Amino acid sequence: MSTAKALAQAYYDGLKEAYYSYDGQEVWDRFESAVRGASQEDINWLLKFYPDAPESLIELLKLVDGTYYREYFGEKVLLYFLGSDYEGFPYYLLSARQMVDTKNQFRQWGDYLINREYDDIPVDEGVCDDMDKLNFLHFSDCCNNGGTSQLFLDFSPSAKGRKGQVLRFFHDPDEMVIVADSFDEYLQMLIDNEYDFIDEDSVEE
Repeated sequence: MSTAKALAQAYYDGLKEAYYSYDGQEVWDRFESAVRGASQEDINWLLKFYPDAPESLIELLKLVDGTYYREYFGEKVLLYFLGSDYEGFPYYLLSARQMVDTKNQFRQWGDYLINREYDDIPVDEGVCDDMDKLNFLHFSDCCNNGGTSQLFLDFSPSAKGRKGQVLRFFHDPDEMVIVADSFDEYLQMLIDNEYDFIDEDSVEE
């Protein structure tokens, strides 16, 4: 088993345990019985636009092709699957198709962040300042349908950043920060934090 596959599986298994520990067995079992991994066609479609997508993300999608209003054989799934550096703040995983479908959305609203238009809005110096070079993979929306926070893989960092770093956008107050240097590091962070975005409230919702 590859390192990326092992990490994705370990993340998935640990998340299941977190749901179970908060009496979420019924929620998880219903989810697990419904979901499927991404098809090779959809993975190829994602890689066409994002050839640098990390193997651990691809392996995660092979286990679960999205938890954000994702329809599997007529059953629509909505389940908290990811977190960030905000304790107790849950996120959904987008499907491979959703990641492609939303690839230009940030450009429609996020230029004020990249162009550093406002001095009072923190943007990590590892994020580039050139919209023409911007290459973000939007992989996650937060619990209020993405209005408060979204997560991105950044393949166009500044000289002070790292290609493939994970970014968190947060709204009100607005900020764009690096939460991990890679997707592998990001998943490990969530594991090490013991899936602290899962609790009684997130399981019940």
